[in-house]
Amino acid sequence: MKDRIQKVLAHNGYGSRRQIEAWIEEGRIKVDGKVAKLGCQIDGSERIEIDGREVAINTDQIDRRVLLYYKPEGEITTRHDPEGRPTVFSSLPKIHNGRWITVGRLDINTQGLLLVTNDGELAHRLMHPSHEVEREYAVRVIGDFTDEMADNMRNGVMFEDGLSKFEEIT
Repeated sequence: MKDRIQKVLAHNGYGSRRQIEAWIEEGRIKVDGKVAKLGCQIDGSERIEIDGREVAINTDQIDRRVLLYYKPEGEITTRHDPEGRPTVFSSLPKIHNGRWITVGRLDINTQGLLLVTNDGELAHRLMHPSHEVEREYAVRVIGDFTDEMADNMRNGVMFEDGLSKFEEIT
């Protein structure tokens, strides 16, 4: 059975669907030696390359791995940092097929628990606003927290993929 290349690659943990679609548009993915097009259908028998490196495609159920990682202050949630700062990925165990994907991110000055998986489809379902996964945050505010700030958080911010807001602030 054939499926769209971005879905198969995401399912195998090579990135999010959106990220893989961007790579396809940039010409970074090849199928059997030819530059892939958005919506290209594959069945797993093809030779797939990302940035000139052949990748393994598993059309069976993947060996889904999920980790809870405590990110300390000072690490960043990005794969590569041009400034050479430590990343969460350097602390994770090596993975042979696919790659680790963080579900969300924390900034360099924040510590806390991150969910990390090799399943791009799972990461997408947990992060994309259309799936309406509710998240709960515990934060400590140093300084004044005004009613106006709370109202702004409740009203939210409009992003290209939808409104992001807090339902409740206690």
